[in-house]
Parts: sequence; structure tokens; C-alpha cells
Amino acid sequence: MAGVILVSFALLGAAFITLSYRYTVSERQNSLRHNADYIAGVAGEAITSSEELGGFSMKAALFRPTVEAVAEVTDASVLFTMQDGQIIYAGDSTGEQSGMVGQYIPSGVVQTIYTTGTFGAMSDLEGIFPEKRYVAGAPVLLPIQGGQQVVALVFVSAEAGSITEMWRAFANIFLFTAVVVMLVAFITSSVTSLRMTRPLKDMAEAVRKFGHGEYETRVSCGGRCDEVGELAEAFNAMADNIAQSEARRSEFVANISHELKTPMTTISGFAEGILDGTIPPDREREYLKVISSETKRLSRLVRKMLDLSRLQSTEYVTPQEQFDVSEVMLRVLVSLETKINGKHLDVDTQLPDDPVQVWGDPDAITQVCYNLLDNAIKFSYEESTLGITVTTRAGKAYVSVRNHGDTIPPDELPLVFDRFHKTDHSRSVDREGVGLGLYIVKTVLNNHHENITVTSADGVTEFTFTLTLA
Repeated sequence: MAGVILVSFALLGAAFITLSYRYTVSERQNSLRHNADYIAGVAGEAITSSEELGGFSMKAALFRPTVEAVAEVTDASVLFTMQDGQIIYAGDSTGEQSGMVGQYIPSGVVQTIYTTGTFGAMSDLEGIFPEKRYVAGAPVLLPIQGGQQVVALVFVSAEAGSITEMWRAFANIFLFTAVVVMLVAFITSSVTSLRMTRPLKDMAEAVRKFGHGEYETRVSCGGRCDEVGELAEAFNAMADNIAQSEARRSEFVANISHELKTPMTTISGFAEGILDGTIPPDREREYLKVISSETKRLSRLVRKMLDLSRLQSTEYVTPQEQFDVSEVMLRVLVSLETKINGKHLDVDTQLPDDPVQVWGDPDAITQVCYNLLDNAIKFSYEESTLGITVTTRAGKAYVSVRNHGDTIPPDELPLVFDRFHKTDHSRSVDREGVGLGLYIVKTVLNNHHENITVTSADGVTEFTFTLTLA
């Protein structure tokens, strides 16, 4: 960035110096021409006839102060000549210069004024001046019948050094300004570059650490509100998501390993006991039933894992069709009749008389109802009441499943929908469960963009989920 600014300033400086020099010279020359014309006009008013010129006195009260004032204000020299170019007066800001009186202006210069009415050039007038100067000339005109007559010539000149000094002052001001701007630009660009590159380097280092498994790595935003700050926030959000995914993956692997370990150990131990004769023949059938039960549990675990994989797939799209959720609940209730009778439960159903048409995937919602009812039956006290309620309000159907059993501790309520979570840590009740039923319920309802809540107090636990009315 500093290099670009330096090159830009170099080009701009060259252009500025060139243009300013030309402008200064042009302005000075124009000023000299203007002053020559002015003095010539004043002289023309002072001379009434060409015959008076030979005896014209430069001490005239009107004319001489004007010439001296112009010379002093403009820091210029003034020459007053006859028609043929002979100098009859020479003066500058310091006074009259009699040494030049009597000399002749070059004939070519005189002829130029007669031809064009003006003269302007850088010249020493063939030795009249000791060095080249900017010279402007004009004729003194006297009105005559039928036109005007040139009766004298006026030359105003200025040293080239004065113009150079003026231009040099402009150039110095520009160069000083350019240096200051360059320093400010260099400091600003350095600070900006450091401010821009440091977070990027930190992010690059964080990415490398992240790639090596250091998932706690984060990038400091420093309160920035620019694109770099947004990038840092996006990186941290990504890191949080990846860290959470990795934590869930690790937890999932640990949980499923634990779930597989117990039945596999049981199956392996009992099978080896039967094979090597450790288990008596008269008890083999008993242990084979245990092996069969554990095998079925493994099968359920695999099936539920496949269901989860399907539900969580990015390619899975939840079908949407109308169906009666009350009818779905009744069908599931009938399918669980054996389990309900096994625990001698009373069923309290509060369903609307009319069908409750909702939008959703009927198969997936059937699985939700089955998991909730199966879970409620499993944890109900013997001879207690199982409640099912369907209500509608504000465009939603509310489906509730309620049972009477042990109260779920408040600190466990937020965890009941986690994978492999079991409130019955001793497994004295849920020996056949795999801890995925409620997680599948939550996943299905999330895919439907619906909610589910749970409350548990005084031995009554109730799950309530919503569906959109058709």
C-alpha cells in the first residue's frame, strides 16, 4: 500500500511541479504584459504630440510616480524608449538606472512590437541586461487623424530568478506536504496492515490447531465490527459447532459402546458356558432365553440407530399429508393392549368427537405416539391410570400422554430427550430399553418443526407435543 502511495505521489508531484512552473511563468509574463500596457497607456495620456517626446521629462508629476510604483510593487525594471528603440529612461524598485540610457533596444524586438503590438520573451536584449530576464514590451500610441501613431516604446522586465524562487516556494510547500502525507500514510498503512494481518495469522494458527484436534481453540474478535471481526465470529461459531458435534460423537461412541458391551458380554459368557459345560444341561434353556433376549435387544438397538440415521440425513424430507391424529393414537393404544393389561392399567382417553386433521408424516407420528405410550406404560405403577388427551387451539393440535409413576427429578427433565439417557439408572424397570426412544421422538418432531414438552410432579409425568392443524 505504501508503495502505491509513493508511486502515486511521485507521479502527482512531477505533474504538479511541471504544471505549477508553467503556470507561474505564464502568470508572471501576463503580469509583465499587463504592466507594460498600463504604463504605455499612462504615457500616452501624458504625451500630447510626437514633437513633445524629445523634450519629455520623466520627472513629470503624473507619469514618473506611476512607473516607480509599478516597478516597486512588481519588483520589475521599466525601460522607456524612443520610436527607434533608444532608451531615454531606465528604472526599477531602487530608482533610476541612468547607465542604460542611450542604449538601443535590438531592432528585431522593436519591429516585433510594430508588427504585433506586443512583445514577450526570455532575453537579455543583446547585452542591455547582464542576464536573461522575462521581458514584455508595448507601444505608446498617440491618436492622430485616421488612426494611431507609435511615439514610444515601454519595456517591463523581471529577473528569471524571482519567478524561479516563486516556483521553488510552491514546490517546497508541495514536497513538504507530500512528505508529511507519506509519513502519515506509511504509519496508517502499517498500523492498518498489522491490524488486518494479525487476526488472519491468529485464525490461520487456530485452523492448524483445530486440524490437530485442539477443538477448544478460539479466535479473539477484539470487539471489531468489520469484515475481519465477522470472519472471526464465523470461525468461532463454526468451531463451537464442530466442538459440539465432536463432543456428541464421542459421547455417542461411548454410549453405544457401553450399550453393546453389556449384551455382547452376556451372550458371549453364556454361550461359552454352555459350550464348555460350565452351565448344567438342565439350565441351558434358561440361559438360551437370556441370550435370545439380549440378541433381540441388540437388534432393536441397530434398528433404532438406522431410524436415527435416516431421520438425521440431510437428504431426508418429511412427507406432508393430512391425517387424523386421534385415530393414530387409538391404533397405537390397541397395539399396546397386551402391555397395558399386563400392568392392569386403566386408560383415560379424552379425545374430541370430530376427527382432528393435522399435517405431517403419519408413519413418523405413529412412531412418536408408540414411543411415548410405550415409555408411559413401562414406567407406570401397577394398577395406575394411563391418560391420553387431544385438544386443539390457535391452529395447533396438542397431544398429551400422562402416567403415574416415579417423579423425574427436575435436573433430569432437560436430559430425557438425549441419546442413551435413562432416568432409571439401576435399569430395574427399563431393562429392555436402549435409551433412544425419546430421542427419536424429539428428532421426528424437530423435522416437523413442532415442539414437545415434559412435566413431572407428585408422581405424574406428562409429555405433550404439537402438530399443525390441517
